[in-house]
Order: sequence, then structure tokens, then C-alpha cells
Amino acid sequence: MFIKEWKEIKNGNIAPVYCLVGEESYFIDETINNLKKALSTSEEVELMTFDMEESSVDLVIDEADTFPLFTERKLVIAKNASFLKATEKGKEKINHNLDRLEKWLKNPSEFAVTVFIAPYEKLDERKKITKQIKQNSVMLVAEPLKENDLNVWILSIAKSYGKIINDDAIEKLVEMVGVNMLQLQKEIEKLALYLGKEEIITIKLVEDLVAKTLEHDAFKMLNAYLANNISESIQIYHDLLRQKEEPIMLVGLLASNIRTMNNVFYLQRKGYHPTQIAKQLKVHPYRIKLMLEQKNRPSEQRLLKALKKLSEIDLMLKSLSGNRERYLEMFLLKAL
Repeated sequence: MFIKEWKEIKNGNIAPVYCLVGEESYFIDETINNLKKALSTSEEVELMTFDMEESSVDLVIDEADTFPLFTERKLVIAKNASFLKATEKGKEKINHNLDRLEKWLKNPSEFAVTVFIAPYEKLDERKKITKQIKQNSVMLVAEPLKENDLNVWILSIAKSYGKIINDDAIEKLVEMVGVNMLQLQKEIEKLALYLGKEEIITIKLVEDLVAKTLEHDAFKMLNAYLANNISESIQIYHDLLRQKEEPIMLVGLLASNIRTMNNVFYLQRKGYHPTQIAKQLKVHPYRIKLMLEQKNRPSEQRLLKALKKLSEIDLMLKSLSGNRERYLEMFLLKAL
């Protein structure tokens, strides 16, 4: 859907109102960039941005209805359109004039492109304004790509830089970076620049050049610990300490991964498909795949025991002084 709309935008077929819904920031950012490029002429596009958690929707409408000074059409962006999601009464920061917005949507300004951004998983379909904006705007849903779609997208990004990336290199790249598409694009661009005239992005190149994320290292450290590979888990831990990572944060990441892992194994035993597990736990399918492919899967009892130990370390880190790094190190040294 996004690819189709991006082509329309590049061809000059630009709608007066867009609504971008979802938590995948890459699609939202790329849509805004495509609109900026398409609306730019000899001058830079006239752009106004409003935060709907701080500003009234009246300001957005007034701006959209004001003639642009330098270009034929201006770009008006309304971020955090929280009035489209479910909220408790009395908890809204701003009292938006939604009646005026509903009327305006039926006849929006012709000399502005207005983009409402709702970076939320779901909208409140019961609200009248939600129905109205779906009916009178181009609505695009920014969802994380599934594994196969993500692989195809990575291949296309590499191709756009004139490169070919192997399947094992794709898997390693996603393992190291995660599923943040913006970060993945940056890493592919870096790999392409490093290669110069060479074409193939290999797994070795990914391992040598791609920056590891904290989440990746924490997950790798946990897997090494659960596999009783003490030397590897300690090495990763010491590397993270040299990077000035806080032990209390690492304890939290380890505990979070254990809870997710335990829930994944439980749901699989109940007969859930990996895709269903991902949806149920709101975790990307690729992370589910990595957990289910573990060769030496830890038992539920072992995971719960590790979780209990980490809770004790968390308490010590928050209440005791001394060598803070040693508490988690001793945990990693003692296999369960």
C-alpha cells in the first residue's frame, strides 16, 4: 500500500489529506520525505508541524486554510493525533474541536497537504471522527513487516544501492540490528558505501561492520548463559560494561527476554502458531523465530529460577553499594 501511494506522490497525484496510522516509524518518515520532495519546486516546501497533544486541531485547520507564501501547496503535519485512539474521559490534554474537523475533512483546503500522524497500534473505530477521517483521507497503516516481506524489502534496499545481499547475511543483519527498518536502511547504506565497486554483501561483512544493538547483545548474553556457555556470556557482559552500560539496565533486559521466552514456549505448547504468538505477545515474528529455533531449549522451571535470581540482583543493585558490576557477574558465573 505504501509503495503504491509513494509512486502516486512521486507522479504528482497528491491527496489533500493523509492519515498515517501505526508504530513503524520508517513508513511514516518515508511518506513525509516523499511529500516534501514532491511539493518542492524552486523553493523549499513550506512546512508547519503541530503536536496534537500540545496544540488544538483548530490551529492545524487554520494553517491549512491559509495561503502558502512560497509554494503552490504547503505541507501541514499534525503529529500524535491522539483524538483518534481510545482515551479515558478527562485524560485528554487538549480539548479538540472535532465537530469543526469533521466538517473541514469533507472540504479540505486545496492549497495544503495535511498529514495526521497517529503512531498507535489501533484507532478507536467507534469514534465518529475516526470514521470521518477514514472516509475523507488516504489512510495508510504503518505496520512492521513480516519475515518474508522484510527479507524482500532488505533485498530491494540493497538493490537500490547497486548491491546484492546473501540470505545468510540478511538473517545476520536482522539478528544484529533487529527489525527497526530505519536502522536497517542506514546499516545497508553503510555496507554499500564500504564495498565501493564490489557487489556482494556477505555475512562476514555484516559481522565486521554492523553495529550491534544493546537488545541484540543482551539476547545473545542470555542465550549463552542458558546454554551454559559461561565464557561467552561473561565476555559479552564485560564488553557491555566497557561500553558504559548500566548493570541494572542489563538485568531488566535479561528479565524481559526471559519473560518473553517463557510466554513463547507456553503458547507454543498450547498449539499456537508462531504468527499467532507474535500477535498475542506483540513481538516481531523474527524474535519469536529465534527463540523457537534454540537447540537447547531451557525448561520453564529453569527460566523461572533465573527470573527469581535476577529479581534478587535487581533489589541488591537498588539497595546496596559496593562493586555493582559483580552482582550480575556472579549470576552469569553460576549456571542453573
